Amino acid sequence: MNLHRLILPAALAALVAAAPAFAADNPDATRLSQRLTVLDADPSMNTFAAYERLQARQAVTTLDQAAKRDRPGALYVAERRVQIAEAAARSQSMQRELDRLDRERSELLVEASQQDAARARAESERLRLQAQMQAEEAERLRVQSEADAASLQDVETALKGVAGAQTARLNAAREREAKLAREEAELVTGGKLPAAKRDNRGEVFALAKGSFGAGKASLSDGAQTTVKTLAAYADASSSPGVRVDVTAVDAKLAQRRAEAVRDALVAGGWPQGKVQVSGKSGKTDRTEVLVQSK
Repeated sequence: MNLHRLILPAALAALVAAAPAFAADNPDATRLSQRLTVLDADPSMNTFAAYERLQARQAVTTLDQAAKRDRPGALYVAERRVQIAEAAARSQSMQRELDRLDRERSELLVEASQQDAARARAESERLRLQAQMQAEEAERLRVQSEADAASLQDVETALKGVAGAQTARLNAAREREAKLAREEAELVTGGKLPAAKRDNRGEVFALAKGSFGAGKASLSDGAQTTVKTLAAYADASSSPGVRVDVTAVDAKLAQRRAEAVRDALVAGGWPQGKVQVSGKSGKTDRTEVLVQSK
């Protein structure tokens, strides 16, 4: 393949350089040759369709050298070869432009997602500090009001309402931060995060049952992508650590599967020192990845 790529442009250049002036009694060959010359001179397309342009040059040369009785057939072939070369060059040029625009779009989407995540993290930190200051102020007020039992009851009731509202706002900000982190992880890796449930430790993601083959300890291609997406999500959400819990009929198999998930997380950019793994025997196969909360 590499040799073909080297020989083809060289052969085309040799044909163009060595092409003789076409006979005056064959204007079709002259016209088609001029179209190829225009294509070769166009900097936006002259690097594409080298093979098709070479075939077109050869067909035009055949037309020029053909006897008059053979010219109709040779003209038909040459016309089609030139049209194919022009169409192929335009198509490949447009495809390269489409690829460039698609890359730019993906980069812009990732950048926008990262900016949104950064703003959400900043808002979460601001609310956390505000909640801390209000909690400190609430404690000061509580101590001051201990001498008056009636006033203390009223103050405590008011403080509970403030703390509850602030906690709700803080939880909402954290949920938004987690949502943006999920979107960023899925954009960067092209994968999808599995279903998750949240508890006081963080988010627990359950890998699909088909992530491992029967009796196997190696992840499927789809599961590899899913775990790399989990690594990107843990990084985007600034998680302090990740824990992998695997259950299988055989404890050794479960441990190997847990280590395979750990290796995929590390391959996805997550620090190996921040991954805990556990494999144990059980009645059903289950693989869970806990992304700890800050």
